[in-house]
Amino acid sequence: MEARAVSMAVEEHFSAGGVVYRVVDGDVQFVLCGRDRPAVWSLPKGTPDNGETSEETALREVREETGLQVALEGDLGQIEYWFHKPGARVHKRVQFYLMAPTGGRTEDHDPEFDRVAWFSGEDAMKTLTYPNEAAVLKRALLQVRER
Repeated sequence: MEARAVSMAVEEHFSAGGVVYRVVDGDVQFVLCGRDRPAVWSLPKGTPDNGETSEETALREVREETGLQVALEGDLGQIEYWFHKPGARVHKRVQFYLMAPTGGRTEDHDPEFDRVAWFSGEDAMKTLTYPNEAAVLKRALLQVRER
C-alpha cells in the first residue's frame, strides 16, 4: 500500500512585541509574562490591529500584557517558527523591539497572563520557555550593555 502525502494549508502569521528592560543598581532586569497552565514564561507580543505598524502593535501589546507604558529604543530583529493548528501549518514571524518603561505598573497587566514580573538578565534567560525568545533577550542584553 502506497502512502500519500496529505496536503495541508499553510498560513502566514505576524506578531510584534518587546523586550522591556530597566537598570537597578547597575543590574539589567527584564520583564516577563507568565501563565500557570500550561506553565509558560514569554516575552509580551501580539497581532496587529487593522492599520497598525509593527512598532504600534509592539507598543500596544506590551502595554496591555505588562501594564507598563514603554518607549521604543531599538530593533531586536525577528524570530520565526512553525506550529500546527487544526487544518493548517502556521508559519509565524515575530518582530521584537528593545523598550524602556516610562510609567505604569506590572500589577495592571491584562488577564491574558497570570503573572508579570521583573527578572535579572541571567534569570530571565533561564526562565523563558522558548529558546528563540531567550536568543532575542540575549541580543537585548548586549544592546543595553553597549549603551
